[in-house]
Amino acid sequence: MTHDAAEAEVLAKQLKDDGVRFSIAGYTDLHGNIKGKMVPIDHFLQMSQGSELFTGAALDGLPQDVSDEELSAHPDLDRGFVLPWRKDVALFLSDLYVGGEPFEASTRNTLGRQMKAAEEMGYQFNLGVETEFFVLEDGPTGPSSLSERDTLEKPCYAVPTLLDNLGWLDELVEYMNELGWDVYSFDHEDAQGQFEIDFAYADGLSMADRVVFFRMMANEVARKHGAYVSFMPKPFADRTGSGAHFNMSMAGLDSGANIFESADDPRNAGLSEIGYHFAAGIVRHAAAICAVIAPTVNSYKRLVRQGSMSGSTWAPIFASCGNNNRTNMLRIPLGGGRIECRAVDSAANPHLAAAMLLAAGLEGVREKLELEHFHTENLYEVDPVEYQKRGVALLPRTLEEAVDAFEADPFTKQVCGEKLWKSFIDYKRAEWTSYATAVTDWERDRYLKFF
Repeated sequence: MTHDAAEAEVLAKQLKDDGVRFSIAGYTDLHGNIKGKMVPIDHFLQMSQGSELFTGAALDGLPQDVSDEELSAHPDLDRGFVLPWRKDVALFLSDLYVGGEPFEASTRNTLGRQMKAAEEMGYQFNLGVETEFFVLEDGPTGPSSLSERDTLEKPCYAVPTLLDNLGWLDELVEYMNELGWDVYSFDHEDAQGQFEIDFAYADGLSMADRVVFFRMMANEVARKHGAYVSFMPKPFADRTGSGAHFNMSMAGLDSGANIFESADDPRNAGLSEIGYHFAAGIVRHAAAICAVIAPTVNSYKRLVRQGSMSGSTWAPIFASCGNNNRTNMLRIPLGGGRIECRAVDSAANPHLAAAMLLAAGLEGVREKLELEHFHTENLYEVDPVEYQKRGVALLPRTLEEAVDAFEADPFTKQVCGEKLWKSFIDYKRAEWTSYATAVTDWERDRYLKFF
């Protein structure tokens, strides 16, 4: 994304007047972690035109050799953040260029291409993300909740422990609202030490930027309170994991109206025909998409029917779509008008996850793909012999299975481009191999003196 000098000069003056002394040309690695260079505000104009260079070889998932031409960060001046906890610093996430052309393997660029594809079809992709995470402190027996009262077997929506955590929560919510994100609810989630904050949806690129910034900001706030935030999908075997449910819709560029809404849905879910086409595209590619939206070894310990815990996991295990039913991968919440993907977890790179889901949905719309099965039943209770009859397929059970599906589906290379596609596969296969060859405490406890 490029901006003219006059626009950048106006913004530079505004930032100076607001007390900003430094600006960051930011970008993300394969994991969605923010990287960047900081420049004094007097050099903002040069930064805005792509002056900040770096080598992709220094970062995960930016496929370059050390001998390649450096990447150039072109900040998106329309979507910047003044750091609420450090108001003399502004961050602008960037599109990446090389040789004067967009760098295909940047995950933000990847989402940008799909946003443009939607616009060429007459649509704006909108996205809301439910941020789930743990806030913990390290104690003598390991990670623990901040509240000594956070001990209930089913702590979901517990008000006393929510109040015990209101110090850091209030600060974080205040910062989010300063940024104009419109927080409309927050609560103690289903596991001890787990929380969720919900805020207004935005266009897909803005929301993905906000999620990567949120992860950094939440950790900064927690550190001030002697704690830390974990976006690990499943930190504890006996507690539910952290999702990042993507709530997706599209609006007409001309009308601005939500084209996923329908009052005449024969399935009574409030979703339009084009919405069902969108969902069908995602179901078609669900196994391959899983590698991106559930991108770690640990992710697949969340995507189970039931683990070493009481009750259900609330996480999907099938490539399926249905009504307001949390056992589906894709759920149509009450009121309709949007599609919620429940398989996305908090470790996902939000730019890449949104790009894959949007691309699959658009494919379904282009092909007018029909959603053959719509599930209202509790899929956790379906007998395996019924899977084929019910039209459900299991999602990958491990990262290795997911990467195999990602590599086998030509769709993923079309979305990512050759370099990012190969880099993702190589990194994730190495991650799986490292895990599969590690010897764990569980193995020693079980087998060391067993025979």
